[in-house]
Parts: sequence; structure tokens; C-alpha cells
Amino acid sequence: MAAASDVLLKTPLHALHLELGARMVPFAGYTMPVQYPAGVMAEHKHTRAAAGLFDISHMGQLRLVGPDAAAAFESLMPVDVIGLAPGKQRYGLLLNDQGGILDDLMFFNEGNDSLFVIVNGACKAADIAHIQARIGQRCQVQPMPDHALLALQGPQAAAVLARLSPGIERFVFMTGGPVRIGGIEAFATRSGYTGEDGFEISVAAKDAEALARLLLAQPEVQPIGLGARNSLRLEAGLCLYGNDIDESTTPVEAALSWAIQKVRRSGGAREGGFPGAARVLAQLTAASGTAGHLDHETLKRQRVGLVALERVPVREGCVLESFEGLPIGQVTSGLLGPSVDRPVAMGYVALAYAEPGTRLQAMVRGKPVPMEVSTLPFVPARYYRG
Repeated sequence: MAAASDVLLKTPLHALHLELGARMVPFAGYTMPVQYPAGVMAEHKHTRAAAGLFDISHMGQLRLVGPDAAAAFESLMPVDVIGLAPGKQRYGLLLNDQGGILDDLMFFNEGNDSLFVIVNGACKAADIAHIQARIGQRCQVQPMPDHALLALQGPQAAAVLARLSPGIERFVFMTGGPVRIGGIEAFATRSGYTGEDGFEISVAAKDAEALARLLLAQPEVQPIGLGARNSLRLEAGLCLYGNDIDESTTPVEAALSWAIQKVRRSGGAREGGFPGAARVLAQLTAASGTAGHLDHETLKRQRVGLVALERVPVREGCVLESFEGLPIGQVTSGLLGPSVDRPVAMGYVALAYAEPGTRLQAMVRGKPVPMEVSTLPFVPARYYRG
């Protein structure tokens, strides 16, 4: 049999990662950099202080094109697609027929009946097949395998890009458009998955290495691997698909109700009409009760932030218990937060234990670690809204 490494895909920046001394690991079917010689802690702190460059080319990019594209795409998600103005981006959730999350994604209205969509790497083949099967007869589904995706994140990201692409600094959070960066044609949005200000940049695969080298030549920029990307997104309270959300979780259970606009909710102009709508709308109603009057039958669990009260990292898979020893949930992501300098985690708990300030315990190697439910994010977001 061929070794696992023989079947892993490589991004257009693979040779550059090796040149920079990256430690490569399998991720989402690709060989990806988990860290560079500086190490995860240094990379995390550099992104919070300056600007970090991430290769996220494993993610899927596609376009949905045609006069019916927005309405068609809206039929797959509980979010407002039709009402998204040209030049703006929104977070979306593909749902299965039970209201479970097939994937979370970003979509951008390019105007001229075209939506640009970014999906998770591990899900992209299934996502594209699902979208094609459900709405392929209503619009063109155009995968973009010949494009790479880079993210420049951190408080100095805008200054770096403004130097190379004057005017790009005028974008605000969740807006974007076509740009030229040092003469390289690209498409940029002011967004990312670290909680920091920053940009995601779609570029032709043939130009990806030249763009990456140009960005890395700027004094504020260092390469950042998957390890720091994970710690940054967790401190920002952002979900990792496959850990914190999956087909068994609904948007309401995952505390992603904010992504469901009023127009798609009960009483809205375009309520329902998406897979699993009856369940999701019922859970939204259940979640709207005041503490002590919540519907625990319709909505049984909730994703929450967790802070360990002892300096013991609490990892994915740890069982959560009440102080009486009753199992009440499970940790889905956890680590020692480099910016907050304490163990933080996210997980699902029974609804009765979801209120911030609630004390519970995580079982770590058979020993209970006291924890407290916390509001999210652990580190305040610093998105640029103008």
C-alpha cells in the first residue's frame, strides 16, 4: 500500500512551506504546515501583535452564477442571501434535512448575478456535490480548483496591504472586491477566522507563491501554521467544523442563532423554506425564553465557552459533569490560550448548565477539573467596521 503521504494533496505554496522550515502534517486531505521554527506560541502572539500569513488553499472556492443563484442558495441555508448587497459578505450554514450543519461557509455577492463561496477543505467535495444536486438546475455551480487562498491577519494587516494595494484599506469588515496587490490580480475580503482585523485573498494558483513571497517580504509579516490558527480561532470563540459543529448539531444548539437573520425566522418575510426548518425554528422559539423558563425538551443542549479554574488544559473529548457526578456534556475544543494565559475550551452542555457563571467539572485523565461557563469570545474581536 502507498504511504498516507503519497495520497495527500499539496497547496501551491507547498515548496515555500518547506523552504521556510515548516513542520507539515496531514489536514483535510492535504499536507499542511502546522508550525514554523518560531513555534505555535510565538506565531499566535505575532498575529495578535502584527500580521500573520496563513495558507488556507485547502479550502474550497466556487461561484454560483445566474439570475436565480441567490434564491437557490437561500433554499439551502437559514440565512438571508437574497438581501445581501453587492460588495458584501456573509456567514452561512449548509443544513441537512434534520437541521444539522453540513458545513459553515462564507459567501460574497459579486453583483451581476454571481455569488463567490468559500467552504471548508474537508467538506468541499461533499459540499459541491450537495449544492450541485440541490440547486444545479437553477444556477451554474462553478468550482475554482485553480485558485489558492491566503489570509493575512492581525492589527497591522491593513497597513501592509495598503502599502501594496492602495485603497484596499477602505474595505470594512465583511466587504471586499477585485484588487491588485503589487501588480498581482486577486480578490480580497476584509475577513478571517482569528478574531483580528485582516483579509482573505483569493488568487490564481500560478500567482500564489509570488503573492506570498511579496507579503512575507514586509517587515510586519510572518508565516503562521495550523497550530496558531487553531488557538487564535478558539480564543475568538469561533467553531472548527468537525469538532464544534457537525451534522449532529443545529445552528441553535451551536449558539449560531445570530447567523439567522430576522427575515428567515418565524414571522419573517421569507421564514423557513430551508432544510430542517421546522426543527430549527422550533429551537429558536425554545431558546428565546428567559432563564428558568427555557424549553429544555425542544432545545436540550448548547455550545458554551468554558474556563478552567485550575491550570490544567482541558482537551477535546473530555466529559463534562455536574459536581454531583452526572454527565452533562462534552468538550469539543480546548487548550491553554496563549493570549489569555489560562486554559479555555468550548463544548456542549445540557441547557440547565449553559448560563455564564455556572460551575461544573471536566474529567481529565480520570480526575475532575473545576470549570466555569464563560461568555464568548475569550479575546474581544478587533474587526474593522469603519
